[in-house]
Amino acid sequence: MSVVTVQLGQCGNQVGQELFDVLCSDAQEGQRKSYRAASCERFFHQTAHGELEARAVLVDMEPKVINHSLAKAARSGRWRYGETSHFSQKQGAGNNWANGYCVLGPRHREAVEELVRREVERCDRLAGLMPIMSVAGGTGSGVGTYTTQCLRDIYPTSFILNHLTWPYGTGEVIVQNYNSVLTLAHLYQLSDSILVHENDTVHRVCGQLLNIKQISFGDVNRVIAHQLGGVLQPALTPDSHGAHSRNPLGELVAALACHPEYKLLSVCSVPQMPSSSIAYSTFSWPGLLRPLRQMLISNAKMEEGQFSIDWQVRPPAESGRSKCLPGSGVNTSLANLLVLRGKDVYSAETGGFEEPSIYTPWLSPDEAFTVWKSPVPFDKYEKSATLVSNSQALLRSLDDIVRKAWNMFASRAYIHQYAKFGISEEDFLDSFTHLEQVVSSYSQL
Repeated sequence: MSVVTVQLGQCGNQVGQELFDVLCSDAQEGQRKSYRAASCERFFHQTAHGELEARAVLVDMEPKVINHSLAKAARSGRWRYGETSHFSQKQGAGNNWANGYCVLGPRHREAVEELVRREVERCDRLAGLMPIMSVAGGTGSGVGTYTTQCLRDIYPTSFILNHLTWPYGTGEVIVQNYNSVLTLAHLYQLSDSILVHENDTVHRVCGQLLNIKQISFGDVNRVIAHQLGGVLQPALTPDSHGAHSRNPLGELVAALACHPEYKLLSVCSVPQMPSSSIAYSTFSWPGLLRPLRQMLISNAKMEEGQFSIDWQVRPPAESGRSKCLPGSGVNTSLANLLVLRGKDVYSAETGGFEEPSIYTPWLSPDEAFTVWKSPVPFDKYEKSATLVSNSQALLRSLDDIVRKAWNMFASRAYIHQYAKFGISEEDFLDSFTHLEQVVSSYSQL
């Protein structure tokens, strides 16, 4: 089954291009024909000349980034985008969600829907759709949200997994928190799951783990693409009976999003190191999984020096469970998916992720924890592990976005810029109310 990706805005197109590059390189380096075939069927189709063409639609209101993505893919010599799979205009959304959602999205709806329809019809079987976008600007967030709404209307029974890049906390756009609140509130009603990468976290990975001195958006996007690839590439699931999973988005949603109030997914992976160091490093499964489990419990989001400490989650005697509170240093999970790839993968011991104390009391670890495995090494690592978590990991960041946006809204700052495109104060209040409920729900896990 195949996944159709919709790349929206500058960030979405740059992340998407890096993702397809990772997927293609990994598939071609894989030693097993079944793995290569499953990956290519999932993300590419072959042209009459045998070339790999990404199952993707590229959308932006300015042509520069799309042209760059098309050219970069063609230069790789391994894959390319379709010649007619992209749509752009001459003027952007001006970092205004309302302009993208209320004006530009409806104006170009038919053209974008037609591009998606053609990609879907090229799939033998559709696994689902994956819009890739940021939440800070106007095109990715506004047009991206409107496009997701259209996809939900046209493909009501298909899985939709939105990948979102959250902005730097220090700010890229003055109204980024408004755009983020409006995007998240709307997508929560449209998407089956929302997989999030935070720029601040990925930036720290680039600096502290990859030792990159001058960090660019390209470096950040490559880390995001690596982690996404670790989740999306073929693997053996508990129900796949020895064959590669058929529906990656459906199985991801089934494993992690069992309740409509909890859709936010975070992702982290180990190891992450400079490519020059990989050849001189050896890994063991206990050495990888122990810090990954500690990252989950402490909500550290990246491997750091504190993991010489043996963190434990012990239920207190009086209640039989640990009390996991936001900000207390213990991260409570609704569900976790662990994806293991590489040598001796079937010998990996994952019992540490099954402790009841890690999870909310109303879901047993048997239902809350899932493992996917693949003996094929991923992206040059002999062994690697990726953890996708539906937990309180994003709670503090979400609460911070809502708080900052509310503080601006309380003084009615910049509201007129949204009102002129049709977004009223009542629309803002509805979005605040919805996300405050999401914050409350995650706080009570």
